[in-house]
Amino acid sequence: MLEQDVRALATAPNFAAVTTLGPTGRPQTQIMWVDCDDEDVVFNTEVHRQKYKNIGRDPRVTVTIWDREQPYHYVEVRGRVEGLERGPAARSHIDRLSQKYNGQPYPDSAIQSERVIVRVRPDRQRIWNPR
Repeated sequence: MLEQDVRALATAPNFAAVTTLGPTGRPQTQIMWVDCDDEDVVFNTEVHRQKYKNIGRDPRVTVTIWDREQPYHYVEVRGRVEGLERGPAARSHIDRLSQKYNGQPYPDSAIQSERVIVRVRPDRQRIWNPR
């Protein structure tokens, strides 16, 4: 179960740093759109991207989400990729994320391969809120 602060930051239009482990074990981090359900932090990528290849080799992931209004309020979720979903659900999901962050559907022209939903199940959740 995700902590309440994690769900609050993940469901708002806040950005996340998603870190995967590359082929040599070095961390690789990208700024991403995120979402969640009650159990998992969720992001969307494409199958040709390095982060997707990384999680296929090593499912350990860290997701740090910060409050866009107060960046020192953030959450860190360390966990494992527990689910991948392709197809129409993944395409629909990227449209919902685009609506959340940009107020419009995700452009078809931006898709280079196949979209995939990535579900990260937390092993550890850390919350920092200096208020």
